[in-house]
Amino acid sequence: MEEPWNDPGALARRFAPAIYRLAYARTGSRADAEDVMQEVFLRLVKHRPVFDSEAHAKSWLLKVASNCANDLFRLPWRRREEPLEEDVSAPEEPGEGSVTEAVLSLPARYRIPIHLYYYEGYSVAEIADVTGKREGTIKSHLSRARALLRDKLKEGEPC
Repeated sequence: MEEPWNDPGALARRFAPAIYRLAYARTGSRADAEDVMQEVFLRLVKHRPVFDSEAHAKSWLLKVASNCANDLFRLPWRRREEPLEEDVSAPEEPGEGSVTEAVLSLPARYRIPIHLYYYEGYSVAEIADVTGKREGTIKSHLSRARALLRDKLKEGEPC
């Protein structure tokens, strides 16, 4: 019998929400997050890696999701996109002044560490492993992101 952490269907059911949240934190778009999630599971089925544990499987899936989300911004057609006009709003926009809005307004290099640390409960070492960055870089990004979030959220408070 196959271990549950080596069954693509079981992994999809277990980790799809975490992958989607990570992709949404990076892209800020539901459609792009769904595309990233689909690409992650396509790679899982195509490559069929063998995992030692559930934690190993989750780490691999989140690392692939992070890479796929970053790849979206390298596509040539993405560089030619123009922002929406100001009078047109996307339906998935979070409410004004929300924590989600503040996180999504952070520079891209801060969004994934913040998401993995606070929403997924990863340690700095685990985030460094998933993102391929040094632990010191992750600590720095978390510290700077917290300061930016503190400022953004204070601005939204009523006086």
